Amino acid sequence: MMKPTIDWKSPAFTARAVRQSAALASCCGALALFLSGCASEPESHMVSAPPPPPPNRAVTTTTVVTTPAVVATPTVVTANGTYVTTTAAVPASNTMIITQAPPALQQEVVLAQPSPSYVWLPGYWTWRNDRYEWMAGHWELPPGSSTIWTAPRWQQEGNAYRFYEGYWN
Repeated sequence: MMKPTIDWKSPAFTARAVRQSAALASCCGALALFLSGCASEPESHMVSAPPPPPPNRAVTTTTVVTTPAVVATPTVVTANGTYVTTTAAVPASNTMIITQAPPALQQEVVLAQPSPSYVWLPGYWTWRNDRYEWMAGHWELPPGSSTIWTAPRWQQEGNAYRFYEGYWN
């Protein structure tokens, strides 16, 4: 019996070889895809803990509101013999004490003065919503011709900062 000889250059052999290698390549590709998908699975299905919360700021706020105090003035006798007693109320004020230092004052652009009688009140930092907020400067008409503006300020007292409101004097 004679063995058949294979003609390596025949078109039938080339077509059969291409079909077989294509089938082998697709099987290998599917197997590689399956195995690579398994390799990317985590070692554990445990979910990591959420990130820690931001550190707590050591800010203590104390707000003291004083109520108006009524101060009685002496009784006055008028010319027609009637007695009049007057009272005066001291205005209420807020005191804020914060343990976090205020930021440096901001540079401001001073706008044109509306008239010579207006006074520029510079901006300042105030404490609102558990943080410092900038209050922009502005022009204001004084309540009287001889009044002077005392600007609001923060003053350090030990490890805290006390806010003093601005006022006309």
